[in-house]
Amino acid sequence: MLRLYHHAFCPASRSVRIALGEYGLSAEFIEERTWERRREFLIVNPAGTLPVLMDGEGTAICGPRPVLEYLDETRGAELGGRRLMPETPRERAEVRRLLDWFDIRFHQDVSAYLLTERIYKRFMTVEQGGGAPDSAAIRAGRANIRYHLHYIGWLAGRRNWLAGEDLSFVDLTAAAHLSCIDYLGEVPWDEFELAKAWYARVKSRPSFRPLLMDQLAGVAPSRTYVDLDF
Repeated sequence: MLRLYHHAFCPASRSVRIALGEYGLSAEFIEERTWERRREFLIVNPAGTLPVLMDGEGTAICGPRPVLEYLDETRGAELGGRRLMPETPRERAEVRRLLDWFDIRFHQDVSAYLLTERIYKRFMTVEQGGGAPDSAAIRAGRANIRYHLHYIGWLAGRRNWLAGEDLSFVDLTAAAHLSCIDYLGEVPWDEFELAKAWYARVKSRPSFRPLLMDQLAGVAPSRTYVDLDF
C-alpha cells in the first residue's frame, strides 16, 4: 500500500495526487504541516519538504520530481504502458525543463507568495512565521501570475499539451499550482483564454476530481474552483 505525506494546498503534493489518479493507483494520505517541523516526519525526510511517498517496502521517495518519475518507471509500465514521461531524451528534457519552470519559477513568483500569505500563515504560530498577511507579497503574486499565464497560453497555443503532443507531468504540475491559486480566486482567467482552455481540459480529467473536493476551514473556494465550465 502506497502512503503519501502531503498537504491539501501544497502544489507539489497535488501534482502527485493527480498522477496517482492518472495511473489508477490508491494511496493512504497523511497530511503534514511542514512548518511544524514534526520530529517523526523529519526522520522520514530530513529536508522536511513535501511530498514524500512510502512505497510499502520501507523506502521513502522524497520530492515531487523523484516521486513522479518513480511512479512512471515502476507503475507506468505495469499499467499497459501508460507513461507520463516521454520516450525520447529530447522530449524528456523538455518535460524536465518545464517542471523546473513551474516547481521553481512559478512557485517563487506566485505560489509561495499567495499560498503563504493567504493560507499557510493562518495555521502558523508567530514563531513559525505566522501573522497578518503581507499585502506587498500578495500584490507581487497577483502581478507575477500574469506573466506565467501568458507563457502557459503561448505553450498551449503551439502544442497539444504544454510539453508536446501528449499529456505529461508538466500539465499535472502546472495545473496543480494553478488549482491552489484558483481556490483563492486569484487567477484572472478571463484575460487568458488559451491558458483557460488548457486548464479546463486538465481540470475535466477524472484524476483531477478529488482535488475539487478539498476544503479549507474558514476560506470558501472561489466561484471558478469547482466549475468545469468556468
